Amino acid sequence: MQPGRRPFRGRRVLLGVSGGIAAYKAILVARELTLAGALVDVVLTPGALEFLQPLSFEALTGRTAHTTAFESAQPLIHIRLARGADVVVVAPATANFLARAAAGMADDLLTATLLATDAPVVLCPAMNDRMYAHPQTQANLLRLREIGYRIAGPAVGPLAWGEGEGPGRLLEPGEIVAHAGRALEGETVFRGRRVLVTAGPTREPIDPVRFIGNRSSGRMGYALAAAAWRRGAQVTLITGPCSLPPPTGAELVQVETAEEMREAVALALPTADALVMAAAVADFQPGTPAAEKIKKAAGGITSIELRAAPDVLRTTRALRPEGCVVVGFALETHAPVENGRLKLAGKGLDLLVVNDATEPGAGFETATNRVTILSPGAPDEALPLLTKEEVADRILDRVAPLLRSPAAR
Repeated sequence: MQPGRRPFRGRRVLLGVSGGIAAYKAILVARELTLAGALVDVVLTPGALEFLQPLSFEALTGRTAHTTAFESAQPLIHIRLARGADVVVVAPATANFLARAAAGMADDLLTATLLATDAPVVLCPAMNDRMYAHPQTQANLLRLREIGYRIAGPAVGPLAWGEGEGPGRLLEPGEIVAHAGRALEGETVFRGRRVLVTAGPTREPIDPVRFIGNRSSGRMGYALAAAAWRRGAQVTLITGPCSLPPPTGAELVQVETAEEMREAVALALPTADALVMAAAVADFQPGTPAAEKIKKAAGGITSIELRAAPDVLRTTRALRPEGCVVVGFALETHAPVENGRLKLAGKGLDLLVVNDATEPGAGFETATNRVTILSPGAPDEALPLLTKEEVADRILDRVAPLLRSPAAR
């Protein structure tokens, strides 16, 4: 998924690149930030120049990449960059860079800029696992956290050639962009709140190899989970079978059937501040699934006895903690708003997001959606065709005042 344009549109991101083999990922980070609408100023350390050249970044960002504090055309460049930045991201942050930053050194353009900025700082460590585990590196990371810098990563995975796997791998570009977005959001009403999101389809087994399902990709729910985490929430994402990468920061709970989703929601709901039910849960399930694959030669399947699947959203009514904001979804093919109003009242919801599956660009298996947001006692809010990431932010904009004040509900 491409990152949503909020909160990057028109914001200035200072991307610092220090000298490690993982520096190649910084090129992709610069590209993703630029595509998301950010103005990206890149600063490369002398070590980074052993791996990359400024031209690569300039071609992707359309802006000058900086390498030295002594640029004759731009005196005091470190002050200008520091004051202009809305967020500073250093990726990769090598062991050497972390040591210099923790000591407060200003021996190159990047460290000098770091000392001069008031913007939030996100450091993304990358190094050999033994270097990462060294007590001095851990002490440096502790000191940097005490200063107020955010530490994103490292990941566990393959390291440089011949060094096997371990902690020390730089996060993937999309994860780094997500951490930058969370830093840019600053303090929001979601900060520290627990948001429970469901996503994707469920599969109701006919036999061990066949199932009844639907065409949900999970993209809407994943976008909601990503946006809630970016705003500072603690996010649990309960997902049916999906092929999407998990959203950065979210606790992932994987389920398959409607009953499994009901159980997972019931377990997580008592501590939730908001429940967003974006999953496309099956309405029906086979009455008695076969224990073995049904053979075509034996007559195959001539009919399937169906029964109602658990209504996961309705069963949450008795479990919702006081003050929990509840958002439901309804995909219709006829009179979506009228049918949505009935569901809004019948299931005790604060918001219901409805859309028409027959509209081009809306519903399942699309990158976009066109929805109407319903709430009790308020006018309907019909949104234009937007990306699902943009829709997610518009929904959370409606959740925010409900979290802030119960009187707003």
